[in-house]
Amino acid sequence: MHTFYAADLAGQTYTLPEDESKHAVRVLRLNVGDAVDLLDGRGGLYMATVADANPKRCQLRITHHETVPPRPYFTHVAVAPTKNLDRMEWFVEKAVEIGVERISFLRCARSERRELKLERLEKIAISALKQSGQAWLPQLDELQDYAAFVASVAPETTFIAHLEAGERTDLAQVAGAGPGCCVLIGPEGDFTPGEISLALSRGIRPVTLGASRLRTETAALAAVFTAQIMLAARR
Repeated sequence: MHTFYAADLAGQTYTLPEDESKHAVRVLRLNVGDAVDLLDGRGGLYMATVADANPKRCQLRITHHETVPPRPYFTHVAVAPTKNLDRMEWFVEKAVEIGVERISFLRCARSERRELKLERLEKIAISALKQSGQAWLPQLDELQDYAAFVASVAPETTFIAHLEAGERTDLAQVAGAGPGCCVLIGPEGDFTPGEISLALSRGIRPVTLGASRLRTETAALAAVFTAQIMLAARR
């Protein structure tokens, strides 16, 4: 079954945007009466049939609707985007497939990427949402300064993964203890000692993701996977 994303869906009919209409009719060869699925990224799942197979404005008629409730916990990863944006695109795709509620992007002292446009990442997130059958599109936050972000989060559910010496707890041991968790992942050169101290001074706890030294995008994905597994297991 072919799936389309329809964030602004309302009523009993929906007209696909022109690019999606062309893809549906010219590439997928959909005809009047063919069944498709729609999702709105807010828990809504819809079954529909093609009412007008126009390659410029393909119209769908809704035949069934159900709402999937959000997960009873949240997974939030805040990561410093890599210089090579392809690696962040890979992370966003895989994180959405696994399941994540929010992804924030941090501008750190050692960040090599100082600016970030979300449009491309949002398209990748939507594509991964459709591919994986998820019902809720995660929130993607604009790039923001590390200090401002740290000041905005709840320390009791936030953890910082860093490579500096010192006592750290395995994320798997603490991720499922609360209603969810937020994990901070630094840039390719890691957080600075000052950034680590700032997080610790606010009550954010240090964690480890294992014995290996991971790339930024790998560490971020490991955090998503670990958090999801532990949070789901303890519900």
